[in-house]
Amino acid sequence: MSAHDTASAKSKEPGPIRRVLQPIHGRLIAAALLAALGSMLALAPLAGIAHIATSLLADSGKAAQPSIWPTVIASVASMLLGMALLSAGELLAHMADGHLNHHLRRAAAQRLAQVPLGWFTERASGEVKQAMQDDIATLHSLTAHFYTAVGRAAGAILISAIYLFALDWRMAIAALLPFPGFFLFLQRAMKASGANMQEFVGRLGRLNSATVEFVNGIPVVKAFGASGQAHEGYRAAVDGFAQSFVDFTRPLVAAMAHAHALVAPVTVLGVVLAFGALFTHLGWVAPVEVLPFVLVAPGICAPVLLLHTLLHDLQGATGAAQRVLALLETPVLAGPPPGQQALPQGQEVRFENVAYAYGADQQALKDISFTLAPGTVTAIVGPSGAGKSTLARLLLRFFDPSEGRITLGGADLRQIESTQLYRRIGFVLQEVRLIHASVRDNIALGRPAASQQEIEAAARAANIHERILALPRGYDSVVGEDAELSGGERQRVSIARAVLLDPPILVLDEATAAADAGNEAAIQDALSRFAQGRTLLVIAHRLDTVMQADRILVLDGGAIVEQGSHAQLLAQQGRYARLWTQGGYTTSTELEGASC
Repeated sequence: MSAHDTASAKSKEPGPIRRVLQPIHGRLIAAALLAALGSMLALAPLAGIAHIATSLLADSGKAAQPSIWPTVIASVASMLLGMALLSAGELLAHMADGHLNHHLRRAAAQRLAQVPLGWFTERASGEVKQAMQDDIATLHSLTAHFYTAVGRAAGAILISAIYLFALDWRMAIAALLPFPGFFLFLQRAMKASGANMQEFVGRLGRLNSATVEFVNGIPVVKAFGASGQAHEGYRAAVDGFAQSFVDFTRPLVAAMAHAHALVAPVTVLGVVLAFGALFTHLGWVAPVEVLPFVLVAPGICAPVLLLHTLLHDLQGATGAAQRVLALLETPVLAGPPPGQQALPQGQEVRFENVAYAYGADQQALKDISFTLAPGTVTAIVGPSGAGKSTLARLLLRFFDPSEGRITLGGADLRQIESTQLYRRIGFVLQEVRLIHASVRDNIALGRPAASQQEIEAAARAANIHERILALPRGYDSVVGEDAELSGGERQRVSIARAVLLDPPILVLDEATAAADAGNEAAIQDALSRFAQGRTLLVIAHRLDTVMQADRILVLDGGAIVEQGSHAQLLAQQGRYARLWTQGGYTTSTELEGASC
């Protein structure tokens, strides 16, 4: 396919709003049509009033006055039917909105259940919350109100124009003259703002950056007395943004003021009266025939302005739809095809020539090969950024290797169903994730059917049982409400969760990093008891915590540069020995660790 064909295909793709609304698009169109027809019928009494008034004025000199009751009855019936159709359109739109809201939230939840766990570590929770909650709420206004509002406005404009042209095409053209001028000034306003848009956005970005730098630098500024220089940079950004704002808004405000003045009811009324007087003088219309135009034409102003506002607000809904679509189209973690799932035969873990890259130019791991023998402890150490946590997350299948494979019991992790995988591999990570639920539910997250006795036993093993009992409602206390836990306490809850699952393989990634001294001792004690008899992969920055490991792998630059026991690595006088020396660990510490 040529580049031209590709571009043509892309241009024919439906927009983000159309794609998001696809499940209910037909119902929204029907709701808009009902609203448009209802709006037309609801305006019929205005024509009835004009008809009655002109009839009475035209026949004022006659003895027999025409009957107005048929017109009154028809007008009232039309109004009631119009209101019914408007209500039906609103009901249909709101029911469609409820269906879409339910569909999008379920689809988002199902998608998030299939994406790699690493996807969550790369994004702030606010980003996911915006798409799942804020953006879907923004789409509510689009689905429940936008289509019916456009239908009402368009229906009112259309029926008014038809009615006026049916009365007299010359007066109709004259009465509608201000509206093309409105769109002309509107186009000029858009061009005027577009000319300064790039400068405005650039200045806004510089202001945001200057604000962040100023706020983050306040402690340093106060400590070193450099307030003048710091304030000057922020002040310059504020002044620059203020000037760009003036340049951006001055032509926009002037053009918009002219546009709105053109479609003000008094302006339209003035135009109707002026042309009505002229056409009456020319003998084209009778004075009484100008009355319907006086009543109807100014009423077109409100729906025209409403239509403009609705179409302008559509930009926000477009951005929300794009973010929701991005969430729904997030690449999922490929699972084994039906009927091709593999079951591990044993607990041995093997990394075979594994490599992983975060992007085209960010190689995190390369040519990693080692084996975790059942019942052994393997530690991964190395400088910051060496790829230690990435390696651990590959074993947990937060993402899949770019090259090579990881096997558990001879089966490739990609061929093992996630439920089977996480029954065999547990983890306690540095970033503790607790859900907004009771402490009991957080511990039993992997085993919802666990009994209270099993949950409490896991909590005791994690040294957190007594702390839970001290909470206002004990195990029923809700995390984030009446269960305010410190980082170390949250870590022990996550350990209890892992204990309850009782996996044969355990991954520990800096499990004590968020704990104070007291919590660290409790966590270390819990982990040492829980780890007995299990296969352990431990990620550590402090070398003295992994001295007793069966094997230590030294990672640097994404590759294994050394491996062996603590004593062997020290004897090699290589990278590990330098890290040990740089860490300030003493011989007494070494001997103490060796005797543990």
